Amino acid sequence: MTTMTENASGLREFKMPDVGEGLTEAEILKWYVQPGDKVTDGQVVCEVETAKAAVELPIPYDGVVSELRFPEGTTVDVGQVIISVDVSGGAAPAPAAPAAAQAPAVPVEAPAEEAKPEGRKPVLVGYGVAESSTKRRPRKGAETPAAQQGETLYAATAIQGELNGHAHGTAHGTAPGGQRPLAKPPVRKLAKDLGVDLTTVTPSGPDGIITREDVHAAAAPAQAPAPLAASAPAAVPQAPVQVQPQAPAPAASYDGARETRIPVKGVRKAIATAMVGSAFTAPHVTEFVTLDVTRTMRLVEELKQDKDMQGLRVNPLLLVAKALLVAIKRNPDVNASWDEANQEIVRKHYVNLGIAAATPRGLIVPNIKDAHSKTLPQLAESLGELVATAREGKTSPAAMQGGTVTITNVGVFGVDTGTPILNPGESAILAVGAIKPQPWVHKGKVKPRQVTTLALSFDHRLVDGELGSKVLADTAAVLEQPKRLITWA
Repeated sequence: MTTMTENASGLREFKMPDVGEGLTEAEILKWYVQPGDKVTDGQVVCEVETAKAAVELPIPYDGVVSELRFPEGTTVDVGQVIISVDVSGGAAPAPAAPAAAQAPAVPVEAPAEEAKPEGRKPVLVGYGVAESSTKRRPRKGAETPAAQQGETLYAATAIQGELNGHAHGTAHGTAPGGQRPLAKPPVRKLAKDLGVDLTTVTPSGPDGIITREDVHAAAAPAQAPAPLAASAPAAVPQAPVQVQPQAPAPAASYDGARETRIPVKGVRKAIATAMVGSAFTAPHVTEFVTLDVTRTMRLVEELKQDKDMQGLRVNPLLLVAKALLVAIKRNPDVNASWDEANQEIVRKHYVNLGIAAATPRGLIVPNIKDAHSKTLPQLAESLGELVATAREGKTSPAAMQGGTVTITNVGVFGVDTGTPILNPGESAILAVGAIKPQPWVHKGKVKPRQVTTLALSFDHRLVDGELGSKVLADTAAVLEQPKRLITWA
């Protein structure tokens, strides 16, 4: 699948690139260009959000923007044309409409482009190219732009099918003639939910693409006879009446003046899926400890004045991160993951320390690579860059992959503690509560001290109670007596 096509008029069409990793769609967040603007090779033209992160898309050629196919806020399938650019030197966007009708000019270049897929470059930042060995036989009229879109839909749905476990099945996969029915991933899911065999559905969309209406129409005859078994002839005319009300049913109880419905998509949808998977896959155990961090708070103030830390982000979270890294070094078995397929525990000899960050698009967890090997100034620098990038919404997908343990700082919201859910694939997550003055017995007397509560959730398949307790106790011990950063390091 290519990311661009060109017709005889010099109009190039740039498609939503193949994002890989099973992702088949992205939402257009912002356009940086408008029709009539000049663009150059490598210039960022828009920002899109996948289920992983928000990324910027560069255009791979020079020219003048002819048309933006979708407005901001639209979710676009991989392979759909999102922008067309006139590379012939003209600036008039008017020819964009008739260009679509110039089908005879396309076959001249389409085969040449498909003949050398190895020249294709990944365009979406942070993802590689998804190669597929599956090829469809050309349909009649495959030389039309609509047929090329069909090939794109096929490639995108093949990825989704693999994720759903039926990419090569018969119920929702290969048609009797050996060709895969053309349908978008949401339509395939609808067919699966309704129990409809896509190979039996008559498509009504352009170039033989199956639509949601086609699936509903195919499901109607199977559902209608149930309540009308005694009058089979009446089932056909009543089928649309029984199927159609199912879609708007929620709207009947929806008061637009008193309620707001927000579509769940992109990063927020991925978060919901991941958290449900983590909560019901890994057996969570959470332990708590309340401690006096007065000495740590004094050290934070001293470090802010240290010339070696000038310009760096110095706060309690920095020392909490360092304390956890020391605890992991003393208890390395906690830094592991569970390999379900091979029934193995994978112990990591490195620590990619995740830091949960709240952003306008939802909670993300980028991680500091090889945090265990960093000095305190290096850790402070990495932490500052991570937070700044997350706030700007520029965190790359690579930065959120490969984490081993995570810290979530709920204290910044004034919360004392919580029971955090593990980031999928990780062994533990430490929640840091609010640090505030409280009465505390210190040297035999009740005095106001800086106190906080730590909560450690861990995967009980990997970490038993003793190991989890040691990690939490060691982290607390370092924060109570920061000199242990030296004696235990």
